[in-house]
Amino acid sequence: MKPEKIDKILNKNMVWAIAILAVLLVLAALAVTMGRYKIGLIEFFAALLPNAFPDVKVPEAAGNVIFNIRLPRIGLAILAGAGLSVSGGAFQALFSNPLAAPDTLGVATGASFGAVLGILMGFPTIIVQALSLLFGVLAVLLVYTVGNVRGGSTIVMLILSGMVVSALFSALVSLVKYTADPQDVLPAITFWLMGSLSGTTSETLFMGAPFIISGMLIIYILRWRLNAMSLSEEEATALGVPVKRLRALIVLGSTMITASVVSMCGLIGWVGLLIPHISRMIFGNDNTLVIPASMGLGAIFMLAIDTVARCATAAELPVSILTAIIGAPFFIVLLRKTGGIQV
Repeated sequence: MKPEKIDKILNKNMVWAIAILAVLLVLAALAVTMGRYKIGLIEFFAALLPNAFPDVKVPEAAGNVIFNIRLPRIGLAILAGAGLSVSGGAFQALFSNPLAAPDTLGVATGASFGAVLGILMGFPTIIVQALSLLFGVLAVLLVYTVGNVRGGSTIVMLILSGMVVSALFSALVSLVKYTADPQDVLPAITFWLMGSLSGTTSETLFMGAPFIISGMLIIYILRWRLNAMSLSEEEATALGVPVKRLRALIVLGSTMITASVVSMCGLIGWVGLLIPHISRMIFGNDNTLVIPASMGLGAIFMLAIDTVARCATAAELPVSILTAIIGAPFFIVLLRKTGGIQV
């Protein structure tokens, strides 16, 4: 490739990276000001940097809303969007399947069962979150146990095992809903399953964020190796790629992300499926670029969706409804444009 063309590509990628970061920062600042309790931008910056705005008096109520409600929620939206997008992009590369998503191995349904079980038992939020994380991990361990045939597991066996385990935990979730009190518990379970960031607190965020960040870090470090996973297992092994170890690490990182997001937000669809495709439309199939791009675009998408969900109507809308309303038509257009082939 000619040096001029390389410079052009690098400049284009740099422009996109700066644009994504700028949009994310602007959107985050605007999201703090939006909601039932109106907060001005100057008030927000004065609360965040009091020494820089000594003449601006921030009401105590505004400070509580900023630091105890909106900033934790914005932080979770950014982490959840970035994490789900990276997880979906990693699975699509790992399984060479454009329809792979964070729940391919049953993590989300397993985590959902843990959460609804905790809600049914009346446990506090922290215990519900811990149960959700635990059952998400157990679901993946079960997938590996079922898919382990003759001392090893193939991609096909893992995907098939994931479908079976996902169906099993979906049935268990339905069983919990069937036995739940229809007056109090069932509405809480149903609303949680539709996905919402409304219950975000600093405590829940600090409990779940390390898992999301650790999972994203694992995938980000291994993004160079994901390009080799598009080859057959024999070809990748011949090139010196530790396929089984790489697969296990990617699955571990994605499991940490998905289980943690589901434990805090409920089921949120389309983000991990749609955003990696958009990243590939912009940056091509090189996972060294697609993975970080998915982080930024996923964070923007989720933050925008959550801001609309809490501001569009008097009653907060479930996040998964909006992601489906926006994601499904966009994905149809994407399929029509690419003919079902990854760009």
